[in-house]
Amino acid sequence: MDSVPGVPCWVSLTVRDRQATEDFYGSVLGWSFTDSSLGPGFRTATREGDPVAGFNEAAVSWQLPVRWTVFFSVDDADLVCERVRERGATVAVGPLRVGEGRAAMAADPYGAAFGVWQGELPRGWAVGAGHAPAWLELRTGDAFAAALFYGAVLDWTKNPSHGVSYEEQSDEVHILVDGETVAGLRGGGIEAASDPQIRTRWDVYFRASDIDAALSAAERTGGTVVSPVQHAPHGRVATVRDPDGGLFRLLGI
Repeated sequence: MDSVPGVPCWVSLTVRDRQATEDFYGSVLGWSFTDSSLGPGFRTATREGDPVAGFNEAAVSWQLPVRWTVFFSVDDADLVCERVRERGATVAVGPLRVGEGRAAMAADPYGAAFGVWQGELPRGWAVGAGHAPAWLELRTGDAFAAALFYGAVLDWTKNPSHGVSYEEQSDEVHILVDGETVAGLRGGGIEAASDPQIRTRWDVYFRASDIDAALSAAERTGGTVVSPVQHAPHGRVATVRDPDGGLFRLLGI
C-alpha cells in the first residue's frame, strides 16, 4: 500500500548511546545500520536491505526523552501543528528542516507523543509489510476521543480512502486506508500509571521469528524484559526496554 497523507509513514527512536543501542537491536532483531540522508546524527535500520526504522540522537541534541515515535505523513507541517495547538495539545519541537523534509514532535491531549513528517517517504515501507513494524497501537484513556483528535489534526475526512472502525465494547478504534488496517487506538491507558503496560503512548510492535531467542538476546545485550510473553490475537507478545530506556513490543508469529 502506498503511503498517503494522514497515516503512519515511519517510526524513529531517539537515543543517547547510539552504538550500544545499535548493538542491541542488531542482536535482538538482526538489523543493520546505515547513515541517513537526513543528515549527521540520523541513521536508518535495515533488514535484508529493506528500511525498518530510523535512529536519531535527538535525545541529546533536542533534549527529548528516549522513546519510539510514530510519524504521520502530512502535506503541510505548519498547518498540522496549528491544529494540534488549537485542540489543546502540545508541539514540543518544530516544525524544523530535517534533510529535504520538515519534522515536528508533538503530544496529543492525553500525553502520547507522536511526530509529523512533510517530505519524501521511505520507499517500500508500510505497517505490516516486509520488515517494517507489524503493528502500531495507541494506548490511550479514551480511544474514541483520541480518534476524533487525530482525525481532525490529520484531516482524515479530506481523503476518501481513509476510514475508521470503532468497537464500543472494547473501546478500540482501527484506522483504515483503502480497507486495510494501518494502526489501532485502544482505551484503558493512564498517563501517570506506574505500570508501563497501561501508560498512555504509541506502542511499536516488531516481528520476531523466534521470540524466545529474541528475549534472551535482549537480556544478554543490556535490555530488560518488562513483561513476559503473553498470548494475543495476533501472536505471542512481550514488552521490552532497550539499554537506553526505549520501550517496544516484540510479536512472535
